[in-house]
Amino acid sequence: AVAAVVTVAVAVAVAVATAVPALRHRLVRSALRRAGGRYRRRLEALGSDVRLSQERRLRRLLGTGTRTAGGSEEFQERHPLGQPCRDEAPGNSAPPLRLWALLPGCWDTDPRLQGSLLYLDALGAAFPRALALRGTALLHWTPGCPRAPAGWPLPTLYCTPPAASTLPSRAAALRVQLLFALRQRALHVLEAGLAAELHDVLVALRTEWPQLAQELALGRLSPQPGLPEGVRDQLQALLTPDAARAAELRAECARGFEGILLRLWPQLEVVVVRTVHGAERLYCNSLRQADCQGLPFYCPFYQAAGALLGVNLWPAEPAPRFLLCPDWAFCEFLPCLTNKEPRTVLLDELWEGREYGLVVTAQPGEYRYRTGEVLKVTGFHKQCPVVEPVRR
Repeated sequence: AVAAVVTVAVAVAVAVATAVPALRHRLVRSALRRAGGRYRRRLEALGSDVRLSQERRLRRLLGTGTRTAGGSEEFQERHPLGQPCRDEAPGNSAPPLRLWALLPGCWDTDPRLQGSLLYLDALGAAFPRALALRGTALLHWTPGCPRAPAGWPLPTLYCTPPAASTLPSRAAALRVQLLFALRQRALHVLEAGLAAELHDVLVALRTEWPQLAQELALGRLSPQPGLPEGVRDQLQALLTPDAARAAELRAECARGFEGILLRLWPQLEVVVVRTVHGAERLYCNSLRQADCQGLPFYCPFYQAAGALLGVNLWPAEPAPRFLLCPDWAFCEFLPCLTNKEPRTVLLDELWEGREYGLVVTAQPGEYRYRTGEVLKVTGFHKQCPVVEPVRR
């Protein structure tokens, strides 16, 4: 009888959680945070002996049918350094998780999944309101792939309809995403795939705010190039008139655009971008000085040559630095400032303050590729190096 009562109670709880979006979001968010915390503790254990962790990762990459008795030394002898590889886009995003997939996911070796869990854990710890229901606006064009830039496994974070990311026109996609972001006054996070996309969105805000305010007031999308009628009707069904928000938009834009993000979204806590290096650094610096005054920029991941290699566990710090995860790829390093062709050193042989060229083995059959990235070691977390990309 007791078992029957417990079974009924669990069934009712699951039914209620499924029917009430806010409750379901809280339950999934809590489960994901716990999974992220569990993997973070696993990362701490891996960092206690990075040489052993790297050797295990190398064995998994080489496969059971390959001779690996000599470990990394035999691997280096059998495979000379590869040619420099092109700067490829990151691999496919991790699919959104389901609650019942979390338990095995905690021991999954897919870096994309582990990275997503660590991201949610770090962001939620630094900004407790950042994981609120519909509290994140996505500004990213992904034609044919309705996902966030790194595949965060919590779709209910977003107030942005998935269809808005997949429009055939980049300009139309970013404009529609801006409109849906403007509807949500209680935003906590703005997430952009690239700082250049956020820049272009704010240019559209500067030039089109009267029309955007009218669309908010009427709850109606204007016809525009690159917005197919079928998708427009689908998005239109999600809009309702909001005269008060439209009036607020007009008033704030009429005052100018310096610090406009915090004036339009007073609860905004952080801007998340996929990268802040190279040309993107220029966009970030420009945005910080004008439209995004007072907001931190958080770049959660370090990716090179299509591989996910490190994670930024310190979202509130102004300068991004990345913990190289020993379980994600087999990494080697070429010391800089040497007169001859050096031998590579491994993850546990790095020195703080020095710069190294990065060599990566991240996929079976693709061994010892020179990424062209130069990293500076800024410290250590246990034995795991913490690095800052400095140049290509």
